Amino acid sequence: MESAAAKTIDAASPAVLLARRAAAGDTAATVALVRELAPSISRWVRIVLGASHADVDDAVQRALLGFVRALPAYRGDSEPSAYARIIAVRAALAERRRAGRERARRASGVDLDSLEHPQLDLPSTRTRMVRAVLAEIPPEQAEALALRIVLGLSLEEIARETGVPSNTVRSRIRLAKQRLAARLEA
Repeated sequence: MESAAAKTIDAASPAVLLARRAAAGDTAATVALVRELAPSISRWVRIVLGASHADVDDAVQRALLGFVRALPAYRGDSEPSAYARIIAVRAALAERRRAGRERARRASGVDLDSLEHPQLDLPSTRTRMVRAVLAEIPPEQAEALALRIVLGLSLEEIARETGVPSNTVRSRIRLAKQRLAARLEA
């Protein structure tokens, strides 16, 4: 007997049906799905990294590739945009950590963030601190914090999209906020 949730997904959006076809290996469906979701994936990566981040375009490409590679694991129990959002946030956080390691390796004393293009809107000090903290904290905390305060998802949405209990999400966000508060105080 089919559950109500399964009926809801079966009657879901054309995007879910398209993603299911893509997950099954349909190349045309994959291309159509990527075309549909690419602007959103790009936007999510840019929100997490900042539009003026030196490697934002590379991070967007990695997120798109990550999404395509993850499609065979798509089960169809959520909208493909929610699936893509998690992948985009994880790719952006990985890029931020990679860039942080690279800056530390160079350790030349030059602050690369100060070399941003003057015509771009520079993020506030608070935004830069949030992004810096995202690179420093454990990935699970960074993901929860980014989804909550950067993308504005509810605790229930984060729990559903990450597949962890709400209390775990709440704990991860609390720990990340403690780290952020310490950074803001300093």
